[in-house]
Amino acid sequence: MWMKIDVVDNGGQWTHREWKSLNELEVESEIISNSTPFEELDVDGLVLSGGAPRISDKEMDLGKTADYLDRSDFPILGICVGAQYMARHFGGKTGSAESPEYGKAELKVVEKNDLFVNMPEEFTVWESHNDEIKELGDDLILLASSESCLVQAFKHKKRKLYGLQFHPEVDHTEYGEQIFKNFIEECLDSM
Repeated sequence: MWMKIDVVDNGGQWTHREWKSLNELEVESEIISNSTPFEELDVDGLVLSGGAPRISDKEMDLGKTADYLDRSDFPILGICVGAQYMARHFGGKTGSAESPEYGKAELKVVEKNDLFVNMPEEFTVWESHNDEIKELGDDLILLASSESCLVQAFKHKKRKLYGLQFHPEVDHTEYGEQIFKNFIEECLDSM
């Protein structure tokens, strides 16, 4: 079955790895600018990449990302800055991390649905962030945490919108491929 999930480029160092992860799972994918108008999207899902912008900067702009979040009827997966932006867009609070994370962290899954199906409750993930989500808005549900970062993963209560603070696209994250497979499954279910 034909499926397309594009990766929105927010300037992240691993954007190409997110694209590569989807291609390796035989999903058609392109890296697109975050200034791409919503009307030009022809996709079954989007991945919002990480990026260089600091989410704690009040004027931080991720192009048309707010429009994608408001208008989509397809699943969206935000990674790192993409997740932070999504959380803030839906009423959450973000800011500088008390303990910026670079490298290995132990993830604890607190809600095993959607992204964490067929996975253990604890596994190693890879981090690279100065900012983090401090609090989720009322429409969001916590899916996973780590010792130094309360919100490692979340989802929207009513829509297939997901956020990950960690990076599933890097080899050091255990079960990263399974996370992408589970997201692809959510996109298939929405077709």
